[in-house]
Amino acid sequence: MTRRPAPPPRSSRRLHWRDAEFAALDFETTGLDLRRDAVVSFGLVPVRQGRIDLSEAIYQEVAPEVPLSHRSITIHHLRPIDLVEAPALGDVIQRLRVSLESRYLLAWSAEIEVAFLARAFGGRARRWLARTVDVLRLAILADRLEGRDLPGDSYTLTEAVVRAGLPVEEAHDALNDALMTAEMFLVLAARLALFGFQDVRSLARPFRTMSP
Repeated sequence: MTRRPAPPPRSSRRLHWRDAEFAALDFETTGLDLRRDAVVSFGLVPVRQGRIDLSEAIYQEVAPEVPLSHRSITIHHLRPIDLVEAPALGDVIQRLRVSLESRYLLAWSAEIEVAFLARAFGGRARRWLARTVDVLRLAILADRLEGRDLPGDSYTLTEAVVRAGLPVEEAHDALNDALMTAEMFLVLAARLALFGFQDVRSLARPFRTMSP
């Protein structure tokens, strides 16, 4: 099994978010059964010094370990024929490991990414959660603090991007979703800074600082 990417130093959790390094990650998969399903593509977009670095962005298609479901094909539009020449995840996992090295993870609804990372690299999901900023949770928190109470189904990535006035990319493309997640993080971090959420620690576990 490939060695897990090193986490950021614990002391970096006290840094202002603009001084930390992040990597926005999106997996497209054969389904949502975390025990059975497999990755079919991933996209990664680095964020450093409060800016997106597209020069190091990654898009990689992967030959899945299990067959694609009809539902997954309708979502991400990757067919078996599209993945005939794609490498196995094990053949490209080192590329992903290097890009995650010493960086905090950004994800939209992070449970899927965290679960598949734990499977790919080993270890418990909670160890990944400790270095993860769930950008969906930041969106909910920002709206709550600003006096907006939206229903749960209003928080798809695309709908959040539209409300933020950001460019809308085609959803369920791994690189597009990673890019929109990175853009949403920058917008939301700036909004939440007005309420005192400025260091990495407060953004990584935002609801711990709030009453239920």
